[in-house]
Amino acid sequence: MSSVKTQPIGAEEILEDEAQLEAWMRDGCKPPADWRIGTEHEKFGFRKSDLSPLPYEGADGINAMLEGLMQFGWQGKYEDDKIIGLSRKGGVAVSLEPAGQLELAGAPVPTLHDTHAELRAHLDEVRVVAETLGQSYMGIGYSPLWGLDDAPRMPKGRYELMEKYMPTRGGRGLEMMLLTATVQVNLDFASEADMAEKLRIGLALQPLATALFANSPFRDARATGHLSERSLTWTDTDPDRTGMLELAFSDDFGFARYVDYALDVPMYFVIRDGRFIDALGMNFRDFLAGRLPALPNEKPTGQDWENHLTTLFPEARVKRFIEMRGADSGSEATICALSAFWVGLLYDAATQRRTAALIADWSAEERETLRRTAPISGLATPFRGGTLRDVAVEVLALSEGGLRARAIKDAAGRDETHFLAPLHAVVESGLTPAEMLLKRFRDEWKEDVRPVFEALAF
Repeated sequence: MSSVKTQPIGAEEILEDEAQLEAWMRDGCKPPADWRIGTEHEKFGFRKSDLSPLPYEGADGINAMLEGLMQFGWQGKYEDDKIIGLSRKGGVAVSLEPAGQLELAGAPVPTLHDTHAELRAHLDEVRVVAETLGQSYMGIGYSPLWGLDDAPRMPKGRYELMEKYMPTRGGRGLEMMLLTATVQVNLDFASEADMAEKLRIGLALQPLATALFANSPFRDARATGHLSERSLTWTDTDPDRTGMLELAFSDDFGFARYVDYALDVPMYFVIRDGRFIDALGMNFRDFLAGRLPALPNEKPTGQDWENHLTTLFPEARVKRFIEMRGADSGSEATICALSAFWVGLLYDAATQRRTAALIADWSAEERETLRRTAPISGLATPFRGGTLRDVAVEVLALSEGGLRARAIKDAAGRDETHFLAPLHAVVESGLTPAEMLLKRFRDEWKEDVRPVFEALAF
């Protein structure tokens, strides 16, 4: 086997063995001074005239939105002559989820103030274009009105393969693809040990994030009795690549263990010359040995490895950074609050140590129980003689302390703690965004789900 490289592994470099895969991930280690925050959120577009989902084609479709955004300096990304995304200097991108959920993948920025400015600028641009097209966009975790038959499909080869494969590996994978929208934050790590600790914290606390940001209590125009229908879809989606990733809690966990796990997750595709080649169910170990049936005698590149890692969907996942993936889409304020929550916990060393100590003795059974019950009962979920709300009080205080320790102020002299305001409101009231919606649904809207579109529009 080759030795671990000291130079970063490029996208086109041919990978020969597992040591290189591990080195590819190790290249993500950065000193704290270089840590950045990358915030991603998805939103549902709809026609204001009849609340129907936006098709890809047409004068008022998703394609028209992407073309309209190009007036603001975005460059188009194409697949088979179809525009399927946008990019702009600085590493920011706009992309399409399988049913046209419009995603902003934010640039890696140093502060939460930068995150907020980027988000606000994007939403302003979307509103300008949407007004000319008769569209609007809302932040919610699960489609409140449309079903699978109503959901449009986007012209992306990746999604065509996934849609074929999902029904073979769980009962709700298509719902996850076509009917859900999420928010996530991407964070850096300093070392292998730091990565492992951050990942353990992230996995253990994802159910808490699910509860705090629960915002999807509707399905097929009815209240489901659940608070995060989005999160529940993940409990019945492709078990090979989802879940709490218990291996991360092993004493010997590090890059090598994560690589070993990733190699065992069946592949979806390989991209060559812009085409998605079907590799469904094939094994990346065979690819590494030049024995992939879809590409005989070829070995993977750094880009192939990165692409494969994007098809793994644990509650928190590792690439050259860590992605926290447990929150429903929501308002502008809650999108920023998610990033603030995790930055506060993980970007101040003393706070990270205290948070790691808090979750250190949680058992695998407790973590899995929280994963499956938090989407249903939110902060009322029982835990160790109390509820998840009790945990939220303690963890939110830790996060606020971590942000205060960063002491990064905006032009008005405010530090980053003010971004936690929506979470303080949730914890103090005990009511998640979903429960607030349900109250309006039953009282103000007389169990008509349609007003939610206007209520949650950006």
